[in-house]
Amino acid sequence: MKNAVAALNKTSTAETILAAAVNRFSEYGYNKTTMAEIAEDSGMSAANIYRYYKSKDEIAAACAKNNMSGKISVLKDIVRDSKLTATEKLEQFVLVTLQLSQEAATENRKIEEVCSEITKSRPDLIHDKIKDTKALLVEILSYGNQTGEFNVDDVMDTATAIYAMLVVFDVPMFMKLFTPDEFKDIAKSVIKFLNTGLMKH
Repeated sequence: MKNAVAALNKTSTAETILAAAVNRFSEYGYNKTTMAEIAEDSGMSAANIYRYYKSKDEIAAACAKNNMSGKISVLKDIVRDSKLTATEKLEQFVLVTLQLSQEAATENRKIEEVCSEITKSRPDLIHDKIKDTKALLVEILSYGNQTGEFNVDDVMDTATAIYAMLVVFDVPMFMKLFTPDEFKDIAKSVIKFLNTGLMKH
């Protein structure tokens, strides 16, 4: 019982640290944030924070991993929704991917710094996110083949191609390229193009 309580407290403290870090990164950026400041915002000493995370890089990686996992979880709910057709799943997948990126860019003014740092220091996290996203696209395509909505010979190859098209919607730092309305129009055009190409003729 003691071990379980200790583990719970450790998890709670680690989450507090990550929440403080997200707020700091968002307001001041990755480069201008120090471990001491994150510790102070977490209500602990600078020395104590190192019991949970060895470096600022490790904290940033944990924040990024949480964010990516959350995004995948939301998309997974869409893909596994039995009430949606394959066409509707794909449409929602694209629109929600865009929406989540827009929200992240709005809530985190300095997100470019964190994205850039994670891309350099932890490319494995980016590759894991891409792999998970493509796996969900494979599910949609396979389901579409089963229902007769789609006619896709190689679902893996097609999922890779679709992901490449969706990258601009999937990366928060790209959200400054267009206005929200322009992005939505582009997304709708992509959805129309995809559904036309994937449909069983």
